[in-house]
Order: sequence, then structure tokens, then C-alpha cells
Amino acid sequence: MGAAMRRIQAGNALSAFGLGFTVPYLYVYVAQVRDLGASTAGAVLAVFALAALVVLPFTGRVIDRRGPLPVLVTGAVLASVGAFAMGLSWSVPTAVLSAALLGAGTAVMQPALATMIVWCSTPSTRTRAFATQFFLANLGLGVGGLIGGQIVDESRPGTFTLLFGVEAAMFLVLAATAATVRLPRPAALAGAPAEDARPGGGGLRTMLAHRAMVQLCGLGFVLFFACYGQFESGLAAYGTEAAGIDPSTLGIALAANTAVIVVAQFVVLRLVERRRRSRVIAAVGLIWTFAWVVAGFAGLGHGSRTMATAAFISTYALFGLGEAMLSPTVAPLVADLAPASMVGQYNSAFALVKQLALAIGPAVGGPMGATLHGPYIVTFVLFSLGISVLALRLGRRLTPVQDRPSLGSASRLVVRHMPESAEPAPAPAG
Repeated sequence: MGAAMRRIQAGNALSAFGLGFTVPYLYVYVAQVRDLGASTAGAVLAVFALAALVVLPFTGRVIDRRGPLPVLVTGAVLASVGAFAMGLSWSVPTAVLSAALLGAGTAVMQPALATMIVWCSTPSTRTRAFATQFFLANLGLGVGGLIGGQIVDESRPGTFTLLFGVEAAMFLVLAATAATVRLPRPAALAGAPAEDARPGGGGLRTMLAHRAMVQLCGLGFVLFFACYGQFESGLAAYGTEAAGIDPSTLGIALAANTAVIVVAQFVVLRLVERRRRSRVIAAVGLIWTFAWVVAGFAGLGHGSRTMATAAFISTYALFGLGEAMLSPTVAPLVADLAPASMVGQYNSAFALVKQLALAIGPAVGGPMGATLHGPYIVTFVLFSLGISVLALRLGRRLTPVQDRPSLGSASRLVVRHMPESAEPAPAPAG
């Protein structure tokens, strides 16, 4: 990696480390430590998601007009203010306002970081760059969560203030690190799609006319809805209600998910980076289908509690394997589909789809996982199979290089090593 990419990745890892300090404890902090009640805690989490939905539709155009760097710095500072204010919140209005600032700031940072990675990479290095980002983010979240868990004490509100203070400081470190980055102009996007050359091209109309991007957004919604949208809501409710596992096992399951990602990421990368992206995503759908079947055994298999617990933890581990396959596949594909002047808008649109799935997923999966155990498993088995179907359909819309970037790398390598004195062979007579 170049110096700019190293700084971007380091800042991303440190901000994830700060998030890991607080994300697992936000509900407990608002509801119990500050004694604002479960309804207020739910409202804070809802505002956190809603703020992202409000700012993301405007973020992409600002990135494309002003560049990702000022947007990232602004988002990091905004998130830092929100985190610091959350650590000092004693009332409902201050908690809600802090959540709005924190949610808006972190949402803005996602497409800005993705665009900076695109600008600092080439099509041949982009897959590995996004895999590294995902690896470092999960490592930061996991380490932050482990350290934060050793610090928090529900009887001492000051320990939570310390956690939010660390999170605020990490966002400022990200802003300071990003401010030192000298971004190249995105010359690597010279092969951008033809939509970029249309007179007056750009904006939502161009994106909606791009059938491959629309299909990718639909696929992305199903991916995030069927996996991330269930981790801490429907699947957690299903595990405790149907499988009868101890609530503390949820933390072990999430740790298993992170461990698989951290251990397997670069092994998986070697296996997928020269294969068709559409088929890799389709394989993820099959892996997640098996994961939901294992979850069904945990809750409906009538086995021992030990077997149910092992199966439930295995479900999260299988999800982690799928996530490790997606990280070098989906985000680079969004960048490769984007016209050069619309990379920020494409990244923001995909981030918006992700936020919608994360907002709707718990609302649908939570009640089902708690009460409708059989239908819950069947529903998400079907959603996971749908991932495979949608991925294969998307593959028909992609160019060969978009679906398998290694083809483009190979062609450039042949051209680079062609002898300069070589002349084209004469055409055969007749």
C-alpha cells in the first residue's frame, strides 16, 4: 500500500476501535446507567439509524463535488462531538440529540472512506484494499469491545463517560490522520462506464438507469437484511427464546463471528480474488442458507442445551465466513460500476441501502425471532437462497472485467511486457 492508503486504513482501524468501546453498551447506558428507560433507549437507537437515512442522500453529491477528504473530516468531527455529548447526557433531549450527531457523522464517514480507498487504488488492487479495510474494522471493533467490557461498570456512570470519551478521541484521530493524506486524482477510474460521458449525466436519474447498479442495490438490501439486520435483534431473540441459550452466549457468538473474519479474511481473499464476483456472492448465499439451517437445529432440533449452544455459535461463525467473502467483492464492485464523476454518489447510495436494511431488519426479525420460531428460520433460509439467485442474475449484467477484475490485470500485464520492437503480423493473403 502507498502512504496515503496506509494512513486511511490506520485511521479507519482506530475509529472502529473507538466504536467497539461503545456500540455493545449503548442500550444499557441509556436505559439503565442514565435511568432513562427502555423506551428512551429504543428511541436513541432509532434516531441513530434515522440520522443516517437523512444525511446519506446528500452525502454522495457533496463528495463528488468537493472530494471525500473534507466530507470525512467533517463527519469525524461531528461524530466526535456526538460521542462526547452522549457520555455526558443526563436527559432525554441531550441523549437523542447526541445520537443524531453520532449517527449522522458515522454515516457520512462510510462513503467518504470508501471513495478515498477507490481514489488511492487501482482496479487490480481495489479488492485487496477493501478486504484490508474490512479486516481492520472488525479487528478494531473486536479489540475495542473486549477492552470496553473490562472497563464498564453499571454502578459507575463515569466508566461509560470514559468509553465515550475514548470514542470521541478516536474520531478526532481519524480526522487528523485523514487531513494529512494527499489524495491523488482518481486517474485509476479512466475506464469508467460510458454513462459518465453523457451530456448532463449524473445524479439519481443516471443511477436508476444503470440496471446493474439497481440490481446490486437490491442484492445489497437482501444481504444486509438477512445477515447484519438479524445479529442483535431477531437472531438474538430466537437464540434466547427458541434455543434457550444463556444471554451471555450472545457475546461469545459475536466474538466467534469476529474471530472467523479476522482469521479467515486473507485466506479467503486468495480464493476469491480471481473468481467471478457474482459466483462468490452466490456461494455466500448458500453458506448463509446452511447457517440458518444450523440455527434451526439449535432452536427446533430438540437436542441438548450444549448442542444448541454449539450450533448457535456455529451460525454466527458461518455468517463471518460469508462476510469475509463479501468484503473483497461487493464494495469494489460498487466502485467499478460507478462513472468517474459519481463514485461518491454510488457509494452513498449503497450505504443508504445498507442503512435501510439495518433499520427494517430488526423491526421485522425481532418479533418473528421471539415468537414465530419456525416461520422465522424458513423466511431467512428463503432470503439466503434469494441471495444466490440475485447474484447470478447480476452476473449477466456485468462486463467480464467487472465480474472478474483479474482479467483486466492480466490484459494490462500482457501489454506491459510486449516488446517495443514487436510489429503486428501481416494479414494472411486472400
